[in-house]
Amino acid sequence: MSENMVMGIIKDAIQTGLLISAPILIISILVGLIISIFQATTQIQEQTLTFVPKLIAVAIIGLLTGSWMLHQIVSFTERIFTYIANITQ
Repeated sequence: MSENMVMGIIKDAIQTGLLISAPILIISILVGLIISIFQATTQIQEQTLTFVPKLIAVAIIGLLTGSWMLHQIVSFTERIFTYIANITQ
């Protein structure tokens, strides 16, 4: 196993992880920003106000993009198994 192959696998793993986590992180940040702006304008400083909308938004995004995320993970796993098969040959 060469150093370039290891670096390629690490790069692929990081890219896959970022790609899978991006939709949930982006929605969570946007909902948090909107709730923060709402809290700042109305001067409501309730800490639990941000939790429920974020939880609902993340659940909806998880349902909408779950199959795509699963496909990305399975594709990455297949690539890793292909690398492993090529190493032993």
